[in-house]
Amino acid sequence: MEFPEGLKYSKEHEWVLVEGQTATIGITEYAQEELGDIVYVELPEVGEKIVKDDPFGAVESVKAVSDIYAPVSGAVLEVNDVLPDSPETINEDPYGDGWMVKVEMTDLDDLKDLMTADEYAEYVEQQKEEEEEEEDEEEEEED
Repeated sequence: MEFPEGLKYSKEHEWVLVEGQTATIGITEYAQEELGDIVYVELPEVGEKIVKDDPFGAVESVKAVSDIYAPVSGAVLEVNDVLPDSPETINEDPYGDGWMVKVEMTDLDDLKDLMTADEYAEYVEQQKEEEEEEEDEEEEEED
């Protein structure tokens, strides 16, 4: 599983590419693998304000519908127009063509709460271990 260096990562499994005041946001490879085949994406309109830690869109997969949480606050500058017609792009290229929105950040301090690639990789390992423990407990309860 890949977590590119140079990106920032949130605990809700979004990635952020920072270029000056602009943040490009998408979901991580881990998130898209957990979701499975993505069949629908709901994104905000250009000009809308998004608020850090609040949902700004949703991703629907064959398994579930999941909110996408804003890792930073700001105004939406651009939306990936490919995704409504080709949501599977997120599965195919989560860090490239599968980006979701570009936002003009209102507070660069928002970035302080995000993780580096190494920190995020550790976080994902912890998440996987917790999931395995929960599955083991469920299996024991069923027996």
